Amino acid sequence: MFEESFGEAWRVRYGSDSPVEGEIADRLGRFLTHRSVRNYSSREVSRDVIAGLIATAQSAATSSNLQLWSVVSVQEPKRRSAIAELCADQKHIHEAPWFLAFFVDMYRLGRAAEAAGEDPAALDTAEFYTMAVVDAALAAERLVSAAESIGISSCYIGALRNDAFGVRELLHLPERTFGLFGLCLGYPADDVVADIKPRLNQESVWFEEEYDLERGIGNFDARMVEFYESQGMNPGVNWSMRSGRRVNGSQMTGREVIKQFLAEQGLDLR
Repeated sequence: MFEESFGEAWRVRYGSDSPVEGEIADRLGRFLTHRSVRNYSSREVSRDVIAGLIATAQSAATSSNLQLWSVVSVQEPKRRSAIAELCADQKHIHEAPWFLAFFVDMYRLGRAAEAAGEDPAALDTAEFYTMAVVDAALAAERLVSAAESIGISSCYIGALRNDAFGVRELLHLPERTFGLFGLCLGYPADDVVADIKPRLNQESVWFEEEYDLERGIGNFDARMVEFYESQGMNPGVNWSMRSGRRVNGSQMTGREVIKQFLAEQGLDLR
């Protein structure tokens, strides 16, 4: 399943033929075939496999070895149902074999610093918060890449941020923590339909030497119209229109209080 070649995946991502060929393309192929999967089979994913995947996450780069993230696996049925409801009640959160909640964790480092006789006064700065978010994202993506290498699929759940206060209560999160995103994990169902999604042209995101203010998005809007229509969603709507609606402030879904939540958690981001 999901066995597209590098060249096939490249064409879906960019709408053009790949300039990369041979052994390099073969080795990079599986990294281009990532897609979100929301339909899982009943095949068990053992705790030992998850332990191995957590190890891959912990093997990701981490700023100054501070390791400013943690993860809570949510398996108990009532708690899983509760966290799904906090995350827009998405069906795949209820049904995924595993659900992981990744969060900023500066509580652990604060305690360690205090035990060593140091004052962790800088933990409420934007710098340390940024390091923690980067650490968590790097760890999760390393885990996802490792999972895909053994046939396990995933779906990130940004809706974990829809109710920061509810997530804190449900998972008993201490001060200096913040739930960033969830992650569904499982083997894909045999009949799953999950297509590779196009991406911006490389020219739109890769600048050489300096940022080009005039660089636009090329033909991406047109390519996304085709993709949306192929998925039976938003006919005639392009990426700029769809994304513009996400940033106009009307679709914050509870996340407009995140700054307030962070302050209450002792993360004032000064």
